[in-house]
Amino acid sequence: MTKNLTDPKIVTFGCRLNTYESEVMRQHAREAGLSDTIIFNTCAVTTEAERQARQSIRKARRTNPDAKIIVTGCAAQINPDLYASMTEVDHVMGNEEKLKRESFDLDPNAKVSVNDIMEAKETAAHLVHGFEEHTRAFVQIQQGCNHRCTFCIIPFGRGNNRSVPIGAITEQVRTLVNNGVQEVVLTGVDITDYGLDLPGKPTLGQMTRRLLAQVPELKRLRLSSLDPVEIDEDTYRLFGEEPRIMPHLHISLQAGDDMVLKRMKRRHLRQDVINMVVKARELRPDVVFGADIIAGFPTETDEMFENTYRLVEELGLTYLHVFPYSERPGTPAAKMPQVPGNLRKERAARLRDAGQKAEKLFMQDRVGTTAQVLIEKNGFGRTEHYAPVQVDALEGDLSGQVVPVYIADIRDGKLLAYPLGTDAANTARTQRSAQ
Repeated sequence: MTKNLTDPKIVTFGCRLNTYESEVMRQHAREAGLSDTIIFNTCAVTTEAERQARQSIRKARRTNPDAKIIVTGCAAQINPDLYASMTEVDHVMGNEEKLKRESFDLDPNAKVSVNDIMEAKETAAHLVHGFEEHTRAFVQIQQGCNHRCTFCIIPFGRGNNRSVPIGAITEQVRTLVNNGVQEVVLTGVDITDYGLDLPGKPTLGQMTRRLLAQVPELKRLRLSSLDPVEIDEDTYRLFGEEPRIMPHLHISLQAGDDMVLKRMKRRHLRQDVINMVVKARELRPDVVFGADIIAGFPTETDEMFENTYRLVEELGLTYLHVFPYSERPGTPAAKMPQVPGNLRKERAARLRDAGQKAEKLFMQDRVGTTAQVLIEKNGFGRTEHYAPVQVDALEGDLSGQVVPVYIADIRDGKLLAYPLGTDAANTARTQRSAQ
């Protein structure tokens, strides 16, 4: 018997762009009248991400034998036959098809609907009214990637760079803000390439400045992963001038050794990352940085790894997303001399440990300060710097609201805070002053 399925259920893997697209699919599936349906929006960044998706699909079928199961996302786009061959799967959709309303009028005689993503020439605008179970909203500003890093399979799942027109982005953000959204994250596959395909070639910074001017009610804006060598001057200027842009930048770093970066076919070198961090800190001294890093890339020696490790420490990178290198068939890196799997894991563990230490130091520095926290659920939220906070002594459910707080301590890996002006906050401040 199927377990309590009525509205379509979306299971999302991977990036923030997938999170946005899942909300588009949720609306399309509802409009199509799909019930007792589970949609898996997959990721293909690593083999582990694909393994987890297949495991979840099999489990869903065991739990919901009567449900319709649709598989889409990058893994389905790149290898549709694999998912079509799974007995648990009813339909396979490509990344372009999943964003079209008509795709959800399912044809029982057509199990696979996947076009050549490289033929896609534009990114259609989709108006999402809200995000289920999210207090911040992700807004797609571009799709695809024109670059071919040697480790990356994603361009073959997403296609080439296509930007969303500024007017459509503004309309989307305004709609979300009117529906109560306090914070928006601009997302895509390669957002620093925004606008290259649009008339006049507006930059990311130009688009963002216009967006903030046209939606003054938006309280908080975040930029997702940035290529350190492709940040335009407009973006830097806006970052220094506009307090609504949060002081938290995530760098698409991947490595801190020049030879590894060249073999990855990245666009930046070690010094470019240093220059970016120095420039951003000159503009906003309180900025914190996250970074994506691959550990154990093919040919990476101990010395090359140490260059990456030292860069993390030297720059004080706080939020690290570390991935042991994962071979992706069809990529140039898969044909290079491989680092043993156990060594990849050891290096990844060292980097994660460095990130945890940096985050702990950062959080210790926050104690005794104030912050603006976007409450997500049950008093948990995030500061401007994306630090996790548990806010106690709240009166009522303030989920989705930005609350000024005093940070009193660290508890269970999160900052402990109290709303400003409350007795709890005043007591904590007095106790700290007396120490």
